[in-house]
Amino acid sequence: MPLTKDRVVSYRPGRRRNDPVAAASNIFAGAIVCLDAAGNAVPGTVSAALTARGVAMEAVDNSVGLAGDLTIESQAGEHRFKNDGSIARADIGATAYIVDDETVADTDGGGTRSALGRITDVDSVGVWVDIL
Repeated sequence: MPLTKDRVVSYRPGRRRNDPVAAASNIFAGAIVCLDAAGNAVPGTVSAALTARGVAMEAVDNSVGLAGDLTIESQAGEHRFKNDGSIARADIGATAYIVDDETVADTDGGGTRSALGRITDVDSVGVWVDIL
């Protein structure tokens, strides 16, 4: 139904998210954070079943805990990651795929990697990716 009066809209500054951490997971600060099929946070890894969430703003070690015992804050937006060597400036605008919790590639690895986001820049240090 369309609005008939003004409303207050909630927002999250800096596109921050807070998610429960999966059981037996250890996520380092600065790592790519994804959600598994159950909606729990895990570090980025080669898997076609992950949903990119952001970059970990803190380290969270839930390696001996159950899913949801701890939570992690991550931030979406543009971040620089390691280049696996396959991404060039010609790939700007294309999709970056997760290799591990700090590395991206230009292909889905034959359907084995999840998308991280859109490549916005490539420099001598790495690849800038906009995670939505």
